[in-house]
Amino acid sequence: MTNGYRFEFRPYQRRFLRTLTTNHGNWDIRKGIILRLTDESGKIGWGEIAPISWFGSETLEQALDFCRQLPREITDEIIFSIPDELPACQFGFESGWEMGSGGDEGDNFITPNSCIDAINRVSTPNSLFYSALLPAGEAALNQWETLWEQGYHTFKWKIGVYAIADELEILKSLIDTLPDFTKLRLDANGGLTYEEANLWLRTCDNLKANAELAVEIEFIEQPLPVEQFQQMLELSTSYEITIAIDESVATLRQLAACYQQGWRGIFVIKPGIVGSPSRLRKFCHQHKIDTVFSSVFETAIGRLAALRLAAELSRNNRAVGFGIDHFFEQEETWLQSLWNNL
Repeated sequence: MTNGYRFEFRPYQRRFLRTLTTNHGNWDIRKGIILRLTDESGKIGWGEIAPISWFGSETLEQALDFCRQLPREITDEIIFSIPDELPACQFGFESGWEMGSGGDEGDNFITPNSCIDAINRVSTPNSLFYSALLPAGEAALNQWETLWEQGYHTFKWKIGVYAIADELEILKSLIDTLPDFTKLRLDANGGLTYEEANLWLRTCDNLKANAELAVEIEFIEQPLPVEQFQQMLELSTSYEITIAIDESVATLRQLAACYQQGWRGIFVIKPGIVGSPSRLRKFCHQHKIDTVFSSVFETAIGRLAALRLAAELSRNNRAVGFGIDHFFEQEETWLQSLWNNL
C-alpha cells in the first residue's frame, strides 16, 4: 500500500440556478473544497469536502483550517486519523484515497471530468435510479412534469416551509396530477411541531387508505427536530405511513446512537457529511439497515464516491436522492477549469 501522497486543495463556489428553500432557510451558493491526492507512482485520487454545518457537519471554515495546516505530503495515517468532529473532511480525504491508490485499478482519474464519466458506470445488481428534488410550495406543481419527462419517477417535496393548510392542499393537487405509480417523498427537515406531524401523518394514512390512489407516498422524512427523537420513534409505530430520519443521522455517531435507541425505520444517509466511508460500510454490513442515500449538492467528484457507496450498501432498491442536476449549470467546463487552476 502506498503511504505517501502529494496533497493539493482548492475551495469552490457554485451558485444555484434557483434558490433552494427548506425549513432551514434559503440557500443560494454551494461552497466546498476539491482535493487531489497524487501517490508516488503518479496515480491521482480526487476528493470533495462539502460541509453543511446547519445539518450537523463542520463548517467550511473549519474544513479549510484543517486543510491549510496539513503538509504538502500526507500519509495514510493522517487520512485515517481525521477526528469525528470533521466528518465532511473524513469523507473527502478517504474517498480521494479510495479513488487513487487505494481504489479500483481499472479507473484512470486524471481530471475531475473523469468522475463525470465514471458516474455512468456505477452499477448494482439492480441499477441505481434517482429521486428528483421538487421545489417547495406551489412551484412543485409546475416542475414535476419536466422532471418526469427526463426519466424521474420518484420525487421529494419539501414541506414545513409554508402554512400547513396551504401545503396540504398542494399535496392533494400533486396526488391528483402525478402519473400513476409515481413515488412521492415528503421532507420536513425537522420543521414540524408534534401536532403538525400528526396531522401530516394522519392525512397521508387517509390518502393511502384510498384504494384508488395510484401515487405512493413512500415516506415522510424527518418530521420533528433532532432533539425530539423519542417522539419520532413513537410516531413511527402509530401510523401506517413510513417515517425516515435524516438530520437525526447526519453523522456516523448519530447513526449509531439512533440505531442503539431502537430506530429500525429508514435511515437517510448523506455520504458527503456522514464521515468515514470505511466505517459506514462496516456499520451497514453489520446491522443491515434500510437506507436511502442522498446528495449534499456536491460536484461530480463527491457524487461519484457517494454513488459507489449507495450501489454497494443499498438493500431495498430505493431511489437515491441525487436527482439535483436541475439546480446547477452543467459542470463539465466548470470542473475542468477548476482543475486547470489547481
